[in-house]
Amino acid sequence: MLNSLSGRFLILTTIFVMLAEVLIFVPSIARFREDYLQNRLERAQIASLALLADDMIDSELEAELLENAGVFNVVLRRDEVRQLMLATPMPRPIDATYDLRDGTAMVLIRDAMMRLAEPENEVIRVIGAPVREAGLLIEITVETEPLRMAMIDYGIRILILSAVISIVTAFLLFIAVRAIIVKPIRGVVGHMQRYAAAPEDARRIITPNAGVTELREAEEALRAMQTELIAALRQKDRLAQLGSAVSKISHDLRNILTSAQLFTDRIESSEDPLVRRMAPKLVGSITRAVHLCESTLAFGKAEEPSPTLTMLTLDDIVADVLDSERLAVGDNDLSLSENIPPMFTLRADPEQLFRVISNLVRNARQAIVASGKPAEINVSAYEDDDNWWIEVADTGPGLPKRAQEHLFTPFQGGVSKGGTGLGLAIASELIRAHGGALELDRTGPTGTVFSIRLPKGDGI
Repeated sequence: MLNSLSGRFLILTTIFVMLAEVLIFVPSIARFREDYLQNRLERAQIASLALLADDMIDSELEAELLENAGVFNVVLRRDEVRQLMLATPMPRPIDATYDLRDGTAMVLIRDAMMRLAEPENEVIRVIGAPVREAGLLIEITVETEPLRMAMIDYGIRILILSAVISIVTAFLLFIAVRAIIVKPIRGVVGHMQRYAAAPEDARRIITPNAGVTELREAEEALRAMQTELIAALRQKDRLAQLGSAVSKISHDLRNILTSAQLFTDRIESSEDPLVRRMAPKLVGSITRAVHLCESTLAFGKAEEPSPTLTMLTLDDIVADVLDSERLAVGDNDLSLSENIPPMFTLRADPEQLFRVISNLVRNARQAIVASGKPAEINVSAYEDDDNWWIEVADTGPGLPKRAQEHLFTPFQGGVSKGGTGLGLAIASELIRAHGGALELDRTGPTGTVFSIRLPKGDGI
């Protein structure tokens, strides 16, 4: 209950209403004190007027008048003459004097709060203006204990009334919020839960009907998302079926092409000049077709294991990659080099990192060999506070424009003629599994640079 939106709104409403009532209470109690003292002044003025009407009032009647007025004595100033009208013995000296004629709001609030905080009974002088212009001023002396008790009684009644008002207000707001906000939100949540149970069922798409503008916008956004998601799920299902079919075809086609590849070995030994001239092209075409089938099968499985991260020495992996590529360079004018700091260690999966670097170096080598121009491939590494960096740079012809636009897209980002683009897509996926990134830094007529970023942190 309390953890729900309506429950918390109920609590907050009660707190805020009580806070507002407390802010009202402070000036109210100050106003009550002022009215209390003004009332004593008016009573004292009436008592003094009785004395002016009959100058022969005896002491008993005078004491009764003062007791009814709740004061010890009354001083009235008329025609610039200060006259003690009524008086009885005071229990103690006067402790303070308050002039109600020029008291500001802040002064009245301060005096009221000080009186509530002072439990000791004191005698105070109060000065005010007589009503109906019955003199220049009137002074009285009173005890503070009756005043303080009256202020406390008034404050308790105000606080009780504030509590009742806050509870009633909070309850009414609670009912209103449940009807206007919470109930529609629960309806949206219910739609989401029902849709999640069967996301391909178009009958479970929400129909916006909320009266609140913001909730209706949320319902419309949810409907748009559900509609798009249904279309995406259907497309994904079709693509999955298509991928399964392609994998089966590629598997059978690979077997057929492998058999054809065995026959081409014998064709190459033919004495016919035309056959000998065409055989290498046939072998190359079949080899590329086999490679495409194998790449398609590997990508379609989508069974790349999660990397097993260990601390490893990078120069050993780079040396293995470059040694393998040197065998494929042959007589081409291509040099392979490395610039790895001694004992440069980083955290990665050794097998997957080897595949990534090997893929980048092989792509560069194939592009350079196809260009027929001398060039160099260099693998370097460095580190900063947050990452390890590996760069594969070459001085080859650069990447074609189409390859740059779809660099890491399967079957679209091939960097060489006849390439599938799966190599870079798989390499990028492997590095992302490490928490890093594979990026193309630059490419052009002077060469190409790929960078591998591997984070040092643990991702928390």
